[in-house]
Amino acid sequence: MAKTRVLVEFGMGTSLRREDYTEAALRAVKDALWHNSVNMAELFGFPKEAMIIDAEIGVQQPDQVDTEALKAVFPYGQPNITVTQGGLDIEKPHIEGRTVIANAAIIVSFDMEPAQ
Repeated sequence: MAKTRVLVEFGMGTSLRREDYTEAALRAVKDALWHNSVNMAELFGFPKEAMIIDAEIGVQQPDQVDTEALKAVFPYGQPNITVTQGGLDIEKPHIEGRTVIANAAIIVSFDMEPAQ
């Protein structure tokens, strides 16, 4: 058996006022997940729990993201979260603070025989 990628989704999320990197990351993950109905498990005859989910999140301050909070968003599957340098911090003019922007890439795979 081999880990075989079947789906990639992308999302973007923001924290407009609180500069909360976890909240921006959560919104990016939800943006990627909530825009589709993933029925790959049924298509291939696997239980939904067999989905291997690799989520890569990009924010300017990766150490500020609570990865356990991100894992809790996934309704099923085996999520693996990686947070890397990315996203954007946009300084606010005329007031103190910044808007935090996070990007997410969600990759769904299954452990299965590759097509011949």
